[in-house]
Amino acid sequence: MDEIRQAIVHGDYAAAASLPVPESYRAVTVHADETDMFEDMAPADRDPRKSLHVDEVPTPELGPGEALVAVMASAINYNTVWTSIFEPIPTFTFLRRYGRSNPLAKRHDLPYHVVGSDLSGVVLRTGPGVHVWRPGDEVVAHCLSVELEGPDGHNDAMLDSEQRIWGFETNFGGLAEIALVKATQLMPKPPHLTWEEAASLGLVNSTAYRQLVSRNGADLKQGDTVLIWGASGGLGSYATQYALNGGAIPVCVVSSPDKAEVCRAMGAEYVIDRSADGYRFWKDDHTQDPKEWRRFGTRIRELTGGDDPDIVFEHPGRETFGASVYVARRGGTIVTCASTSGYEHQFDNRYLWMNLKRVIGTHFANYREAWEANRLVTKAQIHPTLSTTYPLEQTGHAVLDLHRNVHQGKVGVRVLAPAEGLGVHDHELRERHLKSINRFRSTP
Repeated sequence: MDEIRQAIVHGDYAAAASLPVPESYRAVTVHADETDMFEDMAPADRDPRKSLHVDEVPTPELGPGEALVAVMASAINYNTVWTSIFEPIPTFTFLRRYGRSNPLAKRHDLPYHVVGSDLSGVVLRTGPGVHVWRPGDEVVAHCLSVELEGPDGHNDAMLDSEQRIWGFETNFGGLAEIALVKATQLMPKPPHLTWEEAASLGLVNSTAYRQLVSRNGADLKQGDTVLIWGASGGLGSYATQYALNGGAIPVCVVSSPDKAEVCRAMGAEYVIDRSADGYRFWKDDHTQDPKEWRRFGTRIRELTGGDDPDIVFEHPGRETFGASVYVARRGGTIVTCASTSGYEHQFDNRYLWMNLKRVIGTHFANYREAWEANRLVTKAQIHPTLSTTYPLEQTGHAVLDLHRNVHQGKVGVRVLAPAEGLGVHDHELRERHLKSINRFRSTP
């Protein structure tokens, strides 16, 4: 791997691709025999640093339609938090189920799980049937893994009966020196970005695009008022950019003055610091407080001049969902892609049905949506929101940042990249947008 690393660092991607692929590589894993290690602990108290390991693992067999990629950088997503704390179920359940689906998938059913759903790097090898991508290509990967052997996914690949999230519901993910991906996950790396910046985009940028912009999601239009929970976080920071880029009006909800300042720096005018305002949507573990919903709705209308949100960009889940349904305007849309605070949602259905509101479930993105989201980054209309990076050996600390919500934007992981700042080719475009690219890097 050191020879491959050096060739890529010196820009000789063809030489890197001509070197032998090593029989093993370093990877961040969880172990099947440790899934009960947090059994008596509340999820919030579980420490990913104890469950995540950096192991030497065998290089997987390359199958038809697949590629092996030398990973220069990766990023942390909330699915790796779930994996690391074995919540709501250990991911080995997914791997066993996938392993039973076809003979080639048996490779994924192992006593260890190589995690991670983002990467930037260089293609080392391609399997039979791969024609668009070649060894030596500089790429990023999105996390949609599909088979498309049945009819269900051919209008929207996210509806494929064998749709999975790579590195979460499959093995051989991106937090590793080598990753195994389907060729249909690959996209060109934006040439004005560093390895770590490019690696931070795939999952959250694509998810936010589908959730907010695509017709499969909220179908954002100019002038829409969009309430964005966690607006300075991994998902919300892209939703804020898409709202502004599309002529909508974001109302950004954050949890600290620092995060509020980041949203204003992105161009958002309306920001609610929910901690400073003391919103408590639950009286206790079992009872919500509609008075707080109303107080929250009043605050939104004070900011917007009387407008309720046309769209609510939901992902916290249990903690906020009741308030989200309440504050959406009559005929408005609540679009949800996650439940980071709990997946058992409660809301007062009278505010939904009597006011003709809609709840839309959305999940990651299809290849077209991911490609369009990546294209907007390549054109520097949407920018990475990377705030900090860790070396591969400290991935557990990076995951803990997300678990405790002490991060801004995206948290990256340097894998084969020996330092930050490498991999840039279009220096002129980068220089024109450097302030926006570094916006999250310069915040506490």
